[in-house]
Amino acid sequence: MVRIRLSLLAAFAVAACGPGEPNPPTDPAEPIDTPEAAAPPPAARPPGAGTILPGTGPRSFVGRWAADVSWCPNTTGPQRPIEITTTRFEGYENSCAIGAIDQIVDGYEAALICTAEGTVSNERVRMAVSGQTMRLTWLNRDNAVVALTKCTTLEDTPAE
Repeated sequence: MVRIRLSLLAAFAVAACGPGEPNPPTDPAEPIDTPEAAAPPPAARPPGAGTILPGTGPRSFVGRWAADVSWCPNTTGPQRPIEITTTRFEGYENSCAIGAIDQIVDGYEAALICTAEGTVSNERVRMAVSGQTMRLTWLNRDNAVVALTKCTTLEDTPAE
């Protein structure tokens, strides 16, 4: 008898907690009104992109890069490093603005707007960094590939 009374009390308590009758399966549920529910959904990322990739983000490609590490101390002339920032791609006799950049599975693809000797051109490059090495692919130049080494500081590079 005690068990029956406790069961009835529990049933009444549960019924008293809820908001009346549940909605039928064909009717939509009441909207949830919380800050979490009102937040926009997270932005979609391309497959393989995001924080799970090692070395992703601007730190992976920003810096001074040279085809030969002995060029690292040079600041002028044809044998000088390429300097890449989040907005610029500077080389010998050319200066490029990064118009757009997209993260891909193994690095970044950038659309460059370049000026060289008074002529404006559009270039596309792929930058894939692994440690201190960048594989730079010129997409508009028959996928020509250049291997670059990251220059660190003048003290770390050989002097001429």
